[in-house]
Amino acid sequence: MGDVIVTQFVTLDGVVSDPDGRWGTGHGGWAFRHGTGPVGDDRFRLGERMAAGVQLYGRRTWEHFARLWPGREGDFARLMNTVPKRVATRTGIDAGAWSNSAAIDGDPVRWAARERAVRDVVVVGSLSLVRSLAAAGEIDEYRLVTYPTVAGAGDALFAGHGPADFTVTLTEPAGPAVLTVLRRTRAGAKAD
Repeated sequence: MGDVIVTQFVTLDGVVSDPDGRWGTGHGGWAFRHGTGPVGDDRFRLGERMAAGVQLYGRRTWEHFARLWPGREGDFARLMNTVPKRVATRTGIDAGAWSNSAAIDGDPVRWAARERAVRDVVVVGSLSLVRSLAAAGEIDEYRLVTYPTVAGAGDALFAGHGPADFTVTLTEPAGPAVLTVLRRTRAGAKAD
């Protein structure tokens, strides 16, 4: 059995939108104000789990990554380019744009619930997808790279999220940012 794992870059005030500035918002580009160190390589410490699992994207995040990753080199780029990738979309994708990619048929929340029965599902970015999974209680773990920046505006990761408890299982520096791994404490379950 696997986990549904959400990976996000986040600011101190919880903003996850427009980390690279590509959407042209007034608050965007905050992830690169501290250099590229925190966004390079396997900052989320998921290499082995990604190799045995599947990545899940929303269409816009997948389209952006499909333009970036195929041309990159190195061990992590090879991993990103070879792992299976699935995309939650109503409009379809050009699956040939990034190797091992395919659109999901049907409801992505049900798909993730079925898939986690056999392997890890790593959700990359994709805030609306994350919110749907969270509302259904399907997220087991958050891996957050938190930047020492207050955006002051933008979409916050946990905005509109109901009450939930987490156990911190890891914190470590990620360049000028910090990686934090949070396991969701399920109702009736005891935290380790």
